[in-house]
Amino acid sequence: MFPKSFKKLIENFSSLPSVGPKMAERLVLYLFKQDKEKLKEFSDNLLAIQNLQTCRKCFNISEENLCEICKNKNRDSKIICVVEEPLDIISIERTGAFRGLYHVLGGVVFGNSTKDIKINELVSRVKNEGISEVIFATNPTTEGDATALYLKRQLKDFNVKMTRLARGLSTGGDIEYADEITLNSALTNRREMK
Repeated sequence: MFPKSFKKLIENFSSLPSVGPKMAERLVLYLFKQDKEKLKEFSDNLLAIQNLQTCRKCFNISEENLCEICKNKNRDSKIICVVEEPLDIISIERTGAFRGLYHVLGGVVFGNSTKDIKINELVSRVKNEGISEVIFATNPTTEGDATALYLKRQLKDFNVKMTRLARGLSTGGDIEYADEITLNSALTNRREMK
């Protein structure tokens, strides 16, 4: 029915999260209808992902050793906002309410497993960088709450204020999908963890 390359591209798109076969077909058909210049730009941008890396300090997505946020001298280097994934940073940055630095965990504590989560690196930053406040901006889910509590225990011996985003965010939701007003309110009204 379709040429082999068309089918293969549909399979590629179908393998992406939240993209089913019908959506994949629509995306590939949309790309097929684009002019060659737009398609080449899309292709070049897709290939450029190979050159990205994680920031060696906060583990955000970066083109260099340090991401744009960590390199920015106008940010408050004494406050760290801890998030689960880089997409959470994008959502928080859209609010314009936060001017500190970030730390991307790369996941949540699951059961007793902290494997592949950047917890030791967070502890090291708090210990060595003179951090005055750590904001836990994990998702308002059971796993996000458990992760925030686990991190609080890991940092209890340091003289650092620990806060959690206010509950303007719905329980069970993802920060990535929250609107700017809700996130702004959650950041502004954050509370100290006790």
